[in-house]
Amino acid sequence: MPETPDNPADRLPKNWDPSEVEAELYRSWVDAGYFEADATSGKPPYSIVLPPPNVTGSLHMGHALDHTLMDALSRRKRMLGYEVLWLPGMDHAGIATQTVVEKQLAAEGKTKEEFGRELFIDKVWDWKRESGGTIGGQMRRIGDGVDWSRERFTMDDGLSEAVQTMFKRMFDDGLIYRAERLVNWSPVLQTAISDIEVKFEDVEGELVSLRYGSLDDSEPHVIVATTRVETMLGDTAVAVHPDDERYKALVGTTLEHPFTGRQIPIIADDYVDPEFGTGAVKITPAHDPNDFEMGVRHSLPMPSIMDKAGRITDTGTQFDGMDRFEARVKVREALADQGRVVAQKRPYLHSVGHSERSGEPIEPRLSLQWWVKVDGLAKAAGDAVRNGDTVIHPKSQEPRWFAWVDNMHDWCISRQLWWGHRIPIWYGPDGETVCLGPGESAPDGWEQDPDVLDTWFSSGLWPFSTMGWPEATADLEKFYPTGVLVTGYDILFFWVARMMMFGTYVGADDAITAGKQGPQVPFRDVFLHGLIRDQYGKKMSKSRGNGIDPLDWVDRFGADALRFTLARGANPGADMSVGEDHAQSSRNFANKLFNATKFALMNGAAPADLPPRAQLTDADRWILDRLEQVRAEVDSAFDRYEFSKACEALYHFAWDEVCDWYLEIAKVQFADEAIAATTRGVLGNVLDALLRLLHPVVPFVTETLWKVLTGGESLVIAAWPAPAEEPLDHVAAQRIVDMQRLITEVRRFRSDQGLKPSQKVAARIVGVSEADLDGQISAVTALARLTEPAEDFAATASVEVRLSKATVIVELDTSGTVDLVAERARLVKDLAAAEKELAQTTGKLGNEAFLAKAPDAVVDKIRTRQSIAQEEIARITTRIESMGN
Repeated sequence: MPETPDNPADRLPKNWDPSEVEAELYRSWVDAGYFEADATSGKPPYSIVLPPPNVTGSLHMGHALDHTLMDALSRRKRMLGYEVLWLPGMDHAGIATQTVVEKQLAAEGKTKEEFGRELFIDKVWDWKRESGGTIGGQMRRIGDGVDWSRERFTMDDGLSEAVQTMFKRMFDDGLIYRAERLVNWSPVLQTAISDIEVKFEDVEGELVSLRYGSLDDSEPHVIVATTRVETMLGDTAVAVHPDDERYKALVGTTLEHPFTGRQIPIIADDYVDPEFGTGAVKITPAHDPNDFEMGVRHSLPMPSIMDKAGRITDTGTQFDGMDRFEARVKVREALADQGRVVAQKRPYLHSVGHSERSGEPIEPRLSLQWWVKVDGLAKAAGDAVRNGDTVIHPKSQEPRWFAWVDNMHDWCISRQLWWGHRIPIWYGPDGETVCLGPGESAPDGWEQDPDVLDTWFSSGLWPFSTMGWPEATADLEKFYPTGVLVTGYDILFFWVARMMMFGTYVGADDAITAGKQGPQVPFRDVFLHGLIRDQYGKKMSKSRGNGIDPLDWVDRFGADALRFTLARGANPGADMSVGEDHAQSSRNFANKLFNATKFALMNGAAPADLPPRAQLTDADRWILDRLEQVRAEVDSAFDRYEFSKACEALYHFAWDEVCDWYLEIAKVQFADEAIAATTRGVLGNVLDALLRLLHPVVPFVTETLWKVLTGGESLVIAAWPAPAEEPLDHVAAQRIVDMQRLITEVRRFRSDQGLKPSQKVAARIVGVSEADLDGQISAVTALARLTEPAEDFAATASVEVRLSKATVIVELDTSGTVDLVAERARLVKDLAAAEKELAQTTGKLGNEAFLAKAPDAVVDKIRTRQSIAQEEIARITTRIESMGN
């Protein structure tokens, strides 16, 4: 159809350039309020709370993956008729944010102590207002359809009230207590840090074997080994296994500490491995987690030998005041001077925990902290999954979940920081202690605990605190519990477990259960995706320099290309490898979609009511049926969080079937006035549905094309394709499959002969009626570039293709165009393949053991393959012989 001045295709740009479209298109979605949820709606609810990124952070590939998947789920549910709430927000990121502001002050030659706590916190709020939240703008760039009107921050007044309410409730229930226990201590930050903030690295250190007791081998002594020799200053025992005959006589005796003069008892404990090293281990309860547990079991003294900065203190030795690393050298030298260093292995490669924020090795340290008693909470979190109240996808991750929650230790929730939710405990002048809830105040002269809560405490309340808890709100009633939590399996235990513990703890709360049956969990599903690795399968890291900035891909390839690349690689629980070639492929897919739709528009394609299916061509019925099959496959994949399968199905349907086949067939049908209008309607309907199906993953290019194709307002609020009512036409599908095979074989022959794609060849097609392809002959001749034979036609070559009902022979006059050498080579290659097939099938049919086990249907198929191979060998041999020498 010739292009006319008012053709809809004119409303599209010449080429697809995402940078010219995406920002304005996203702004129009937000301005129209498409992403704002209505808690009073009668639609069924669907909600997701965005895992809050740090206010200091920038969008990395892990974020981009999370956000792409959540956005895809949200957009599809909205199109399915749900009232969708995707709630955004940011985490105050206690350590990270305080560190950023402290570094700014340091650049000015100042410290936080010079300002004092209140003024410093004001400084942090100033920074947050001016520089924090960069990630919010980046979320807009990748198309996040979040409800910005409900954006929350973990230090907001409402969320602070929720944190204080939760703390007091748990404190009053005896679930929060204060105790001196071992923590991960950062000497640089001078605070306890969580396990997730500890990164283990292999370092080259030294393994020192030292001797306790007499230097005379005939007198009582033991030899122990350590990589942290300075900690021997805090040793309060040496442990051996109770069944170790070597040390039975020593158990219950003491040895003198070489520097402090303290008497060190020899104790027996099953924890000790008698086969490892000398079978004796030094016990430093205040500076090693395993030693701490042993110290508790044996009621050992627990002297702390380091201060907050990691300096040796209170040992009464010459090492007091030294930094721990300096002391490591000096203690070893002093022990050597005494003749107590038995062996020294250097370098000794071992794994050491480092602070993720400050980079230094962490120090296990005995410290007075606030703790959550987790036994009952962890059990409830585990039972929620066992009972099916919350379902983990993939199921293969369940054992890891249970291994964690069933063996959880009490949680240290206090941090020695200024920025964060301050512990709501107050101390009176006479040692009184009180926990205050929202709106309560302490008497004059009382002092508040200086510590703040672990960031994970406030983020653990995120699913319900963001909806207004502890108040009974319309949002809680409508949207809680949430539909799904999307996150990486690497933080399953750190964040997901805490949300589950808090969620089940308040699950029977009146504010949450209003109008609902039974206790509530924070989310119905947990979808765990894997890590993103580089194209070589290596984990992305700063040290390797293999990280990818997702915004760089947005700049170069477009947001749709970034999103499609990530969604296409997202299998439940599995890591994915991505590289620039993947992004280029996704960009090419967007371009293909754009060009195909523009071509269809130029030829008058538009959605339309179609005539009865009996009046449609085989190709029309085939593409509509394939669309229905793909829709069903995509729906099933989305429901199982199999994003990769959904994207693969859509990619291959769009590229391989719509673009490569139906569009080409449509060109032939456009030339027939009797069916041209129907063809335009079929093509319009297929593209309409395809753009809807693709929209959740690639929203920008689909929105641009769909609005021009349909004249509709927006795909964001359009309906998701519904199941088709017509049964599948398997006969039409088989005809199209046969046609495709015939065309493909002719094209292969042409390629083997070196014929130009545009070069037409006269041909006579024999066996069309027998193969039931009479209705496809015009498409075959057009797509295979064949012409009607002249009266004096003389075939010089032929292509025989065995189809479902008959063998079709395409006789061609290739005189002057066919390379006989190449044709013979092609036939020889086909003959070899047929002979290999015959050998394989004959071998199986001659294997009595195989025949005894194989089902009859399988044996029948093999016999059919054997028969076909025999026929092919005969046909090809005849053809080769007819070519002569």
